[in-house]
Amino acid sequence: MKILVTGANGQLGNEIRLLSAKYKSWQFIFSDIDTLDLSNAAGTENFLTIERPTYLINCAAYTAVDKAETDTKTALMVNASAPKLLAKLSKKLQYKLIHISTDYVFSGRHYMPYTEEDKTKPGSAYGKTKLQGEQNVMGHTDAIIIRTSWLYSKFGNNFVKTMLRLGNEKDSIGVVCDQVGSPTNAADLAKAILGIITFSEENRSWKPGIYHFSNEGVASWYDFACEIMTMGNRKCSVKAIATAEYPLPAPRPAYSVLNKSKIKQAFGIKIPYWRESLAEVVEYLKK
Repeated sequence: MKILVTGANGQLGNEIRLLSAKYKSWQFIFSDIDTLDLSNAAGTENFLTIERPTYLINCAAYTAVDKAETDTKTALMVNASAPKLLAKLSKKLQYKLIHISTDYVFSGRHYMPYTEEDKTKPGSAYGKTKLQGEQNVMGHTDAIIIRTSWLYSKFGNNFVKTMLRLGNEKDSIGVVCDQVGSPTNAADLAKAILGIITFSEENRSWKPGIYHFSNEGVASWYDFACEIMTMGNRKCSVKAIATAEYPLPAPRPAYSVLNKSKIKQAFGIKIPYWRESLAEVVEYLKK
């Protein structure tokens, strides 16, 4: 069985790469723009025709949320057009597609954890392009789409690494306290994705549709930052501020907690609490 991972140099792709060593009977192919340029339709089809994956995990995404407000063309290509191409080719070349999406497809004005059936209403260009990507995928193939939130990992640039760095450089920082969600360790999402493939193979059952995944529990960015400083033994004090005090080009969802009941029931997935998963990453980064 062959599994192709696009966007493999990102946080999630790298975590899947780490996990892949445990799956001795599976062949993994890790690609990024240097080996597979998803803006090149003919080149992408040729690459996939040669490789013939059984599953394709699409981790490729334009995630520069603020930059997407002005660089909409690139965001649309990566987040909407590329998934459409991969969905069309999955029908033609008979591979199963797992596509990663985001909590930004919602308005962020909810008060209960978002279910997969809740109405989408993105408030940013990034969220709009990701929603278009979802619609393009579902319009062309029977894929699994996984929405996630507040992703961090041992790899790349992310909130955890930024807080640990600032904790060394500054005596105090301000972090917004009125945006609430669930921090997600990319390693846990990687385990869930490979768990879905394992389930699909063992049960010969493909369950297409939209699913939500984040770590269990709820936090504000302020709570998240405080926990990082404590776990990282940083003396930097964290001050709670309002979103209005830290204006950014793209609006952030004020509430983006995801309901994970569907993915847990469908695939028997157990999800760790966010503080437990955070502790593992902080310990790793401290070393």
